[in-house]
Amino acid sequence: MNFDTIREHPVWETVPPLAAMTAVGALLSIIFLLVGGVWFADSWLVSVFRKGGPVMWPILFCSILAVAICLERAYSLRNENIVDPSFAAEVRRLSAKGDLDRALKICANNPSAMARILKAGLNRASHGILEIERAIEAAGSHEATLMEANLRGLGVLANITPMMGLLGTVIGMIKAFDVISVAGSGNPSLVASGIAEALITTATGLIIGIPALAAYHYFRGRVDKFIYDMEEESLFFVEDLIKAMENFEATHKVADSPHEV
Repeated sequence: MNFDTIREHPVWETVPPLAAMTAVGALLSIIFLLVGGVWFADSWLVSVFRKGGPVMWPILFCSILAVAICLERAYSLRNENIVDPSFAAEVRRLSAKGDLDRALKICANNPSAMARILKAGLNRASHGILEIERAIEAAGSHEATLMEANLRGLGVLANITPMMGLLGTVIGMIKAFDVISVAGSGNPSLVASGIAEALITTATGLIIGIPALAAYHYFRGRVDKFIYDMEEESLFFVEDLIKAMENFEATHKVADSPHEV
């Protein structure tokens, strides 16, 4: 089953908790930066930040967002929140035995994404295998959307922070050449501030962008693995349900058939 084929559940249902968790991450990042700024007010780091010029502020803002998204995704994409193999095996065992009520109860008490997918299928068990598969695909697509939340934003931040650094480089070089045009090139110290600004913003943009890009691909890999695991568990679950239904029908046919004399 491909969870990317159907997206019936509205994405806006997932926005409030995700936005809240991202906001908490951003708040923690801001507090850390403020405390660090006060603690290291006279340090070289603050001095370098000031030398970087006005472009350093949007780069700083992007770094706060990137840290917030990484914290939120690290918390959300834990194994216990997505796929619990022991739980899935228990639900499959009960489904294969035909004990769907107990399997549904176990799913309702489990907070993982896999539980919500299997629960959607069990709720449609009385409507046949086709409806079960449709419900599982729809629920799986919804969970895939949840897991991918904020990753696109992290990818954007990873791309634009080096571009902001490049913008700072251009601004710094413009200042340096402007000083040269006014005072000449006899005194290199006059253009040092512009060149320093150019180099600092480039370095800062790369320092933020490279880890953000690495984090994006790390979380992207985890999402892909979780989607594969959920598809595999869902396929096994449907196969167990089909076997249970076939056994149920075969048992009732034998019970309803006339006894041979």
